[in-house]
Amino acid sequence: MDEITTGDIPYTLHTPAVRHLAWLCHTPQLLRSPLSFEPTRYLPPNHLETLRAWDRDLQSAPALLREPPQRRLGFYFERLYQVLLEELLGWKILLKNQQIQSNGRTIGELDFVVHNRTEDRVEHHEIAVKYYLGVATVGHPTLWYGPNARDRLDLKSDNLIRHQSRRTLHPETQALLEKHDIASPLTARIFMPGYLFYPSEASISAPDYVPANHLRGRWLYLSRARAGDTSHWVPLHKPHWIGPWLQDEPPLPETTHEAFERIEHHATPVLFAVLESDANTGTWRETDRIFVVPENWP
Repeated sequence: MDEITTGDIPYTLHTPAVRHLAWLCHTPQLLRSPLSFEPTRYLPPNHLETLRAWDRDLQSAPALLREPPQRRLGFYFERLYQVLLEELLGWKILLKNQQIQSNGRTIGELDFVVHNRTEDRVEHHEIAVKYYLGVATVGHPTLWYGPNARDRLDLKSDNLIRHQSRRTLHPETQALLEKHDIASPLTARIFMPGYLFYPSEASISAPDYVPANHLRGRWLYLSRARAGDTSHWVPLHKPHWIGPWLQDEPPLPETTHEAFERIEHHATPVLFAVLESDANTGTWRETDRIFVVPENWP
């Protein structure tokens, strides 16, 4: 099998959806748990050849990779995960986004119920792709907020482990599984890749439950960003938050300035990739990513 690093393999793939899928296959996660699902343990030795073939001829790729990307990052991430399970691993998806009902109301949802053919067992996978910015407050523990600041790493991790991964134990879910001829118990799995963004003006540490090899970025306030050199920055739009950014043309400074205006007028954070010219390929590739936030964030 090829020698792979998470940083290198996606840059050999020019089709965004295939590049995103390659990133999903090999990227580190944000949660260390006995429940964590590691795709690299199960990927076949020839999966890189498969990805490269799809990249060369997208018409040979699964239909889900050929569809226009969804702007809702979670939906797009689920689509990529489905391709990973079905097309690369060859596992059968038994249920997807299955709502759990109790007395006529929805009390939860199962992301994926899948037959792990490698180990011949049925598994329940809960998945999420997340981006958290660390905020240090004097006298308080560091908190890691999502860009909209309603989401937090500690709350999401706790919910995944204590609630979402345990949904198949509920009587309502047991009845649902029985209706679909799925035998209990199921093996719970969690998959949560993403990035932690560290403040540019403070030294903080990630929580103990985050693996040391997690992907990192930086964040800074708009006033600080405007004062620096942003000539090699490009704003990233969903779904291109997934995987590293790659482009043929040099970055245009005006797109960054326009994004700064959006941050100021709409008070919403924007994610940027910092690019560097790759003389070997003639492309511009991401070397860092930075969230720029309004002055009143979070």
